[in-house]
Amino acid sequence: MCEDETAVLSLTWFRQLQRLDWLLLLAAFVLFAFGIASITSVELSRGAEEFVFVRKQLIALGLGFILLSLAASVNYQLFRAYGRIIYVFALALLLIVLFFGRELNGTTGWFIFGGFSFQPVELMKFALGLELACYFSDQAHARFGWRELWQSGWRAGVPMLLLLRQPDLGGAVILFGIWSIMVFFAGIRWQQVTMMTVAFGLLVGVVLGSGQLKDYQLERVTTFFNPSADPLATGYNVAQAKIAIGAGGLFGRGLGAGSQSQLRFLPESQTDFVFAVIAEELGFVGVVIVLGSFALLFFRLLSGARVTRDAFAAYLLVGIFATFFVQTFIHVGVNLAIMPATGVTLPLVSYGGSSLIMMMAMLGAAESVARKITPVDRLTTHK
Repeated sequence: MCEDETAVLSLTWFRQLQRLDWLLLLAAFVLFAFGIASITSVELSRGAEEFVFVRKQLIALGLGFILLSLAASVNYQLFRAYGRIIYVFALALLLIVLFFGRELNGTTGWFIFGGFSFQPVELMKFALGLELACYFSDQAHARFGWRELWQSGWRAGVPMLLLLRQPDLGGAVILFGIWSIMVFFAGIRWQQVTMMTVAFGLLVGVVLGSGQLKDYQLERVTTFFNPSADPLATGYNVAQAKIAIGAGGLFGRGLGAGSQSQLRFLPESQTDFVFAVIAEELGFVGVVIVLGSFALLFFRLLSGARVTRDAFAAYLLVGIFATFFVQTFIHVGVNLAIMPATGVTLPLVSYGGSSLIMMMAMLGAAESVARKITPVDRLTTHK
């Protein structure tokens, strides 16, 4: 009897493993591998023998893997049950950090414990997706109207205002992007899109004219419109990133051999401009692999949202997709000089422990949904 129970448990465990989205995990693994290689290369340029950044990133990977495993092992409905609590908790952290947080790079948005730091905005990205997934799934059978636009909008607007107080413009833009993509999937109408566009324009005008942004953030915006005005100061970062990307060629100069990153011409090369490091040292081939991995990750998340029969699960996957997509789009756009610099990192690739941990937690939530999607669900959807 004991052997039979063990066999049944083993079979159940094996079937649960089979239902995991292994392509999603493969894409995440490839992105992390490119990231750790790039961070190692950057540390070589600094003559670092202890590889502090690499060690911290590996520690974050271990913590993130634990969260991924835990999130994947539970029923995703647990996220629905505690979604509001997580959202309120993240809001509280954004408020507390304004008074007790540390200022780094001109932003008061960090808690620092020992040698490790944590940004509450990373938790808020996941929390906002959860909160909106709960709200939109409750309204799934109703036509998307002005009430839904307003009630979902303030859920994103409150944390955005708190982020602007830090000020963290990049984080606020990411939250706005998450909300925009989720209301699009919720069935927003073109009249509402027009109003959103006007409101966004007014918001940008108010933010720029309110004095809330610091001088360096305003300089980033003006540099975007005229990058050649001051190439040795405000336009320096973007100019060096463009040089690095153009110098990579087809196969790149090799890890640890990029002149821009190794000679420290490229600032914030392990975070804000890691895409430029990859382009210079691994070339067009490396860029294609990285962007292809992101494309696979996006595809798997949206495929899961399409085949699941549960509205909350679908919106949860859309929220996770929106977080990865918006952040990737902004980071690559900044490196290609088609968007103003906002200090946004590349998911799973850039150095940053709190970002990596929360991104892996989100992937765990996506895997929790994937475990509940049966082969019958996929066949029915395809038909």
